[in-house]
Amino acid sequence: MTPSAPSRTPSRTAPRTESTEPAEEPLRIVEFAPTDALLREDVKTLGALVGEILAEQRGEDFLAEVEELRRTAIRRRESGSPVDELAAALSGIELDQAGDLVRAFATYFQAVNLAERVHRIRRRRDYERAGASPQPGSLREVLGSLARSGVGAEELLELLPRLRIEPVFTAHPTEAVRRALLEKERLIVGCLVDDIDRGLTPAERRADRDRIRQALTASWQTAEAPAAKPSVADEFEHVGFYLSEVLYKVLPVFHEAFDEALNESYGSKDMPFEGVLPPLLGFGTWVGGDMDGNPNVGADTIVAALTGQRGLVLTAYKRDLGALAGMLSQSVHRVNVDAAVLERLQAYRQLLPLAAERLRPRHADMPYRNLLALMAERLELTAREAPGGYQDAAAFLADVEMIETSLAANGGAHAGLFGVRRLRRRAQCFGFHLATLDLRQDSAVHDAALAALFNDPQWPQRSPEQRATRLHEIVEGEVEVPAVEPEPAAPVLAVFRTVAELRPLFGARAFGPYIISMSRSAADALAVLALARVARCIDDDGQVPLDIAPLFETVDDLAAAPDTLKALFADPLYRAHLQARDNRQMVMLGYSDSAKDGGIVASRWALQQTQIALTQLAHESGIRIAFFHGRGGSISRGGGKTERAVIAAPRGSVDGILRLTEQGEVIHRKYGIRAIALRNLEQTTGAVLRATLRPRPPEPREEGWRRIAAELADDARARYRALVHEHPDFPAYFRAATPIDVIERLRIGSRPSKRPSGDKAPGIGSLRAIPWVFAWAQNRAGLTAWYGVGTALQKALGTHGRDTLAEMARDWPYFGTLVDDVEMVLAKSDPAIFERYSQLAGDLHDRLHPGIAEEFERTRDAVLAIKGEDDLLAHDHRLRQSIRLRNPYIDPISLLQVDLLARWRNAGRPDDARLQALVATVNGISAGIQNTG
Repeated sequence: MTPSAPSRTPSRTAPRTESTEPAEEPLRIVEFAPTDALLREDVKTLGALVGEILAEQRGEDFLAEVEELRRTAIRRRESGSPVDELAAALSGIELDQAGDLVRAFATYFQAVNLAERVHRIRRRRDYERAGASPQPGSLREVLGSLARSGVGAEELLELLPRLRIEPVFTAHPTEAVRRALLEKERLIVGCLVDDIDRGLTPAERRADRDRIRQALTASWQTAEAPAAKPSVADEFEHVGFYLSEVLYKVLPVFHEAFDEALNESYGSKDMPFEGVLPPLLGFGTWVGGDMDGNPNVGADTIVAALTGQRGLVLTAYKRDLGALAGMLSQSVHRVNVDAAVLERLQAYRQLLPLAAERLRPRHADMPYRNLLALMAERLELTAREAPGGYQDAAAFLADVEMIETSLAANGGAHAGLFGVRRLRRRAQCFGFHLATLDLRQDSAVHDAALAALFNDPQWPQRSPEQRATRLHEIVEGEVEVPAVEPEPAAPVLAVFRTVAELRPLFGARAFGPYIISMSRSAADALAVLALARVARCIDDDGQVPLDIAPLFETVDDLAAAPDTLKALFADPLYRAHLQARDNRQMVMLGYSDSAKDGGIVASRWALQQTQIALTQLAHESGIRIAFFHGRGGSISRGGGKTERAVIAAPRGSVDGILRLTEQGEVIHRKYGIRAIALRNLEQTTGAVLRATLRPRPPEPREEGWRRIAAELADDARARYRALVHEHPDFPAYFRAATPIDVIERLRIGSRPSKRPSGDKAPGIGSLRAIPWVFAWAQNRAGLTAWYGVGTALQKALGTHGRDTLAEMARDWPYFGTLVDDVEMVLAKSDPAIFERYSQLAGDLHDRLHPGIAEEFERTRDAVLAIKGEDDLLAHDHRLRQSIRLRNPYIDPISLLQVDLLARWRNAGRPDDARLQALVATVNGISAGIQNTG
């Protein structure tokens, strides 16, 4: 990790790349596999366009400078030489030039990102065309495999009604690309997809090339960062786009793919599966409901979010109804129509006389078309909350199902039934709420509200048992509630009153769980019941109509989770609440803060152990526990491939349900393109099916492996905490050796980067996990995903031997996934560039960097020893190629960031052109490494 040992770096962390000098092929820096020939063509085309734009917008000399820097970066990668030559070329550059250089390199690898996404679609199409062998992870492959392994139709049918996949979109600030630029990306992707198999004519291809160039040029002329910090409303617009424009359209396609795969693996003439498939997908959001540490979120944003979501989904339904009205032109003189449809049409004519008058007389014999027009009118009135609107989504769904039934019974199977079934699927999933809105608040806020409400300043310091006794009295009405609500309590109670008011309007599914951050005892869950009761947030049966989900975040809190749940399940008051919730308890697991607290190994092991213990508790208590995984985008925050994480989960913990957070750049990467969104949903669902129906068989060796894993967790945690939480100089080093001071000033989220409270360690204790990880990703260290790992692995190698750990990595998905994830971060890290950042810390660099560098080397060597390889990612051609494509473009941005950080800090960190150039470097590096927070 130091310049004195450059020979080790290229062989272990930076595989050799192919230099190509010709300027007309600026993106050709590695050889592609023969199967990736079309990807190479797309990369070449986009790279050439970027070069043309740079020459047009900044001149030929600027393009020549970019090319020279690119070649210098490639030479450095090929030879393993120090970064001095490249750093010298970038030192002291003019600010306007620096900003443009960053944007030039960022534009190059953004083009690579788009080409790779389109190539994923191409590979899926190749599998589908081949027909013989389904794509790995697809529903066809998974269901076929399950059928061959002995899963019968009855077993599958028993699971389907409770199978539930629910991505939950958060507004956490890890997305550094603004909406205007994402829209242009979609246009480029559309053009690439149109010619995905080179079926366009030369003229059509030239026209698309012009459209791509226009989008790229407009992007070049658009600022990367918005002029103002985004509001909650802006975040809603961002997430709402993916829900209403992508997933709304993908949802029925997913169910059709599932139907087709079912019929292929299980169906027969005697037992067709068509029609039995229940709704399998749901979607959630935190935008407008995540109050934890965000003073901008409360009762008013809850109203705004649900109102906005209803507006989006009603607009989508009206669009579908218009298309169906054009298709369903059946005349009663040519085909039968169910009496129910005719009766409903007559009833709506009477209900909506003005709209009925607008129906065209020449369409009088077309009952479906007329009914659809009046249904659209009812949706319009629903949006305005006017008389004549639908009372709820169930009434609208009933109308759709009635038309579906009539078509199916009267020769309409190939005359519009397909479109009606798609609308029915959407209405079943999205209702009038589009996505369930989760609510989240810190347990400390509830304690402060209760302390103020009942004039008990010592409330937060009281024992959990004392608080639980008092909370019982509040819930049972034995404590008088003051008429005047003090300020700390008023906004909390307003949230519960808002839930009570909006549930009848938006439906029971409009609200997801009420999540309690920093849950540490049963009293934290009882506090929610008490506050809801005080606010009269109860249903007709006198029960609080919300799932209460404790969120266990730190390593210690995860370890204490089983005791907390046991206490709750033994509490008669809470047990009555659960009985009203179908005896299902949701538990949220925190990946981010547990890793920040104890490092990745301790975090992963604590999460694994907690799931095992709670799964056993569920069996013993007769309560179904549904885990909600609070995953981020980076490896140290639980990121990585979802399907691998599901398969690696403890046996029995999945149980047909997967609820997980999706945030920031992950949303764009997984759900920005419909075909890729479909693929991700299929892979996730397939993994849940495997883990539920055919989990890994019991493994006799696992008992010994678990003892080793516990040792690894303890050793890694001790090493990690000794640096991050116990070394007195580390907070100052962290703030100097990372661009955290720039990240804290980014305008990419409505939530503050720090919690309102926390320990007093500057820059560490109160800092949220997202900017913490973001900062270490920016400086190319990736420290949060590997520090402490090497020490633990090397000790285990010495104690248990290489063969034992290699066996664990090969045969135990939990450990294999952990090792693979660490390997990926090591491959993306650049020790030599990180050292440049570390030198910004002055004397602290000399005290802290050598130990960090040694731990990196130790971790890399241990991972390679366990895998029996000489190079990182030796068996992952695509990821290795992807990293190699980007590195020569990220490296100059990183070194520019180091130079600009020094200049900006020396000037007193002003809000000027230096900061704007730094923001550009943050955005560029984020797009290049693709795992920011």
